Amino acid sequence: MSMSALTRRLQILLDEDRYARLERVARRRGASVATIVREAIDAAFPDEGPDRSEAARRILDAEPIPVSDWPLLKKEIEQMYEPAAE
Repeated sequence: MSMSALTRRLQILLDEDRYARLERVARRRGASVATIVREAIDAAFPDEGPDRSEAARRILDAEPIPVSDWPLLKKEIEQMYEPAAE
């Protein structure tokens, strides 16, 4: 993420122990405390990607794909979802 993308400021209060832990990690990595906090947020709350409803809308809005042999295609799809033979 580029520095120009950082447009929101967040102020939080931490106890001494938590802040000291952040400082130690930041020193070891040669990074700022703010960078360590951003990395922790990214690790705890990963980006979920595009909205599922948007993906569903795009699928439903797509042009139909012509199928020359529907019974054969249906059989192939069903076979993909059959439990594996033991």
